[in-house]
Amino acid sequence: MAKNAKVHYVDNKRLYDDMVTFITAYRIADKAGTAKPRIPEYVGECILKIAQRLSLRPNFIGYTYRDEMVGDGIENVLTYIHNYDPEKYNNPFAYFTQIIYFAFLRRMDKEKKQTYIKHKMLEQSSLMNLLADMPGGESNEDGHSVTVMVNVDGRLNDLVNKFEKKNVKSKKKRGVEKFADDDGDPPFIDPHPDDEAKESA
Repeated sequence: MAKNAKVHYVDNKRLYDDMVTFITAYRIADKAGTAKPRIPEYVGECILKIAQRLSLRPNFIGYTYRDEMVGDGIENVLTYIHNYDPEKYNNPFAYFTQIIYFAFLRRMDKEKKQTYIKHKMLEQSSLMNLLADMPGGESNEDGHSVTVMVNVDGRLNDLVNKFEKKNVKSKKKRGVEKFADDDGDPPFIDPHPDDEAKESA
């Protein structure tokens, strides 16, 4: 007896047929200027299932904002669903998955930026409180200046460093910055290059 074929959680054939019906109705309504049709129920179920299943992958499952990622994915698919062209592509499952995947990445970037901002604010407020509470100002009993270090979690520190490096790389150098050395100083240009040659002659 032959083994039963494994049933996928999304029936791509049925999803494609429903998308053909929906896109055809959408285009007719768009040309006529009438109200757009509702997304078929099965298409909506598939979008939800794809987003939830994708969020369970190892590279997404550990985040505390996984529900927000799923919500962003669904919202993005609903925003761009009318762009699907059934005449060119017969795999709506892949189309939805790709949109949801990139929505997840955007949410991760947003959350990392928020974590960075919160960390920097907390770091600055902690530093200000320590300096304000320090008796005798910024010097210790020997008269030497005191350096206040704020301890942070290693992973958070790593996130902050990666975020700052990414922002430095993304900033495009313009004008004078193009000619600056690695240390940030502009290269030395001798205003009178011939003077030295005259003195040595």
